[in-house]
Amino acid sequence: MKVVEENIKGEKGEIKLIPENLDDLWHLKFIIEPGDIVFALTKRVSESSDKLRSDKEKITVRIGIEVEKVEFQKFSNRLRVSGKIVAGVEDSGHHTINISVNKEISIIKERWKKEQIERIKKAIEASQRPEVIVITIEEGSAVIGVLREWGIEEIATINRSYGKGEGNYRSEFFAEILNLIRNIEFRYGVVAGPGFTKDDFLKFLKDREPEIAKVMVKADASSIGVRGFIEVLRRGVIDRIVGELRLSLEAEYMERLLAEISRDGKAVYGKDEVEKAMNYGAVEVLLIVDDYMLKERENWDVDGLMRAVEDSGGKVVILSSEFEPGKQLVSLGGIAALLRFQIQ
Repeated sequence: MKVVEENIKGEKGEIKLIPENLDDLWHLKFIIEPGDIVFALTKRVSESSDKLRSDKEKITVRIGIEVEKVEFQKFSNRLRVSGKIVAGVEDSGHHTINISVNKEISIIKERWKKEQIERIKKAIEASQRPEVIVITIEEGSAVIGVLREWGIEEIATINRSYGKGEGNYRSEFFAEILNLIRNIEFRYGVVAGPGFTKDDFLKFLKDREPEIAKVMVKADASSIGVRGFIEVLRRGVIDRIVGELRLSLEAEYMERLLAEISRDGKAVYGKDEVEKAMNYGAVEVLLIVDDYMLKERENWDVDGLMRAVEDSGGKVVILSSEFEPGKQLVSLGGIAALLRFQIQ
């Protein structure tokens, strides 16, 4: 994320920025909200175009819309922001701005929330981190993912049926993985999985592509796919490569939460129980899912709760709904807390 200009007085003001990758578009989903004014260049049908023609001429104009809906489309690499036109053209109808990577936008808010400013800062920091690929592998099967800000995105699955240790077939399996990752831009990688297949694949890489092998590290995991990705995060392998990452923190907090719940310990979940714990001053870490936070803002003062937790010396952790720890928290109501002490 690149901030071009910032003009905020108190809590009100404008930030002009450029999303630099898909992760930045995902961040903007939680920054732009209904009621904001968003300015950007967009395509509009020219007023001089013949309304009956199918090939109507489109021109580029800069318009401002009052936001009504925000939709993140990670498969088409864009963020759709829809609302009523308030500036730029005489038409006072509705329009959808498609925000893509490297497209400059301005966001004007009556009140910038602390977590929104923090999210922009984290996006700027994240853009300076190396990109990481994670290969989870076992005999005959591999699931490959790319580390995103919202989670590890699974991008490919390879399955080959052959007997263990069958030379040519095994080499073809390894070669298929290598050919795939050659087409992915990354700076570091993790090879993880059960058994010794990961070791043999790394040896294969050293023989075939020593430059790629140099940026790969090995990690143990009891399974492949999503469960393997989570194990890699929990073991801190990626942290050792690129420093502290939010996703590994999410997995760690959810593990602690579930452990405390299982023994009826220092944890609560659900809106009512969390608010009760906050009234006692017992919340050490507030865990909340990003989608839940957005939806519930219309129903109760979620931001007030988060501020109260921070004011009391607690920590607020916003989990991604796109990743497994966040999905686990959704099943518990979307909000939970780790406590300083047990409450009745």
